[in-house]
Amino acid sequence: MLPSIPTDFTPLASLAGGILIGLSAVMVMALFGRVAGIVGITAGAVTQDDRTWRIAFIGGLLAAPLLWLAATGGFPVQTVSASPVGMGIAGLLVGAGTAFGSGCTSGHGVCGLARLSMRSLVAVLTFMIFAAATVFVLRHVL
Repeated sequence: MLPSIPTDFTPLASLAGGILIGLSAVMVMALFGRVAGIVGITAGAVTQDDRTWRIAFIGGLLAAPLLWLAATGGFPVQTVSASPVGMGIAGLLVGAGTAFGSGCTSGHGVCGLARLSMRSLVAVLTFMIFAAATVFVLRHVL
């Protein structure tokens, strides 16, 4: 049997990140009447007329590590224990899934569930079932 894959648990950073994600979702809905789904925001930055706020939103995502650097003197530590090839494959699979699912975890999970969307509930249940199955296979089968 292979050794278990370590899990890096960061409760305070996770809580702060969750609060910021929720706050940004509320602000995007209140200010622009849009769902704060990263896939939709990114696609709209290329194809929509209202691209200014979308580019600013993406800029904020990209600026976050730089703000962390300014505040702490170092970049955030990468704690994902996977190979770059594995992460690249996972990224492609997530991208394909967002296209098939008409949205991503932020759009469906944060915004769709808050709006009591049945479509988002089905999407989130699908995400979670496949995430649990993936973890089980990686930790207990392979």
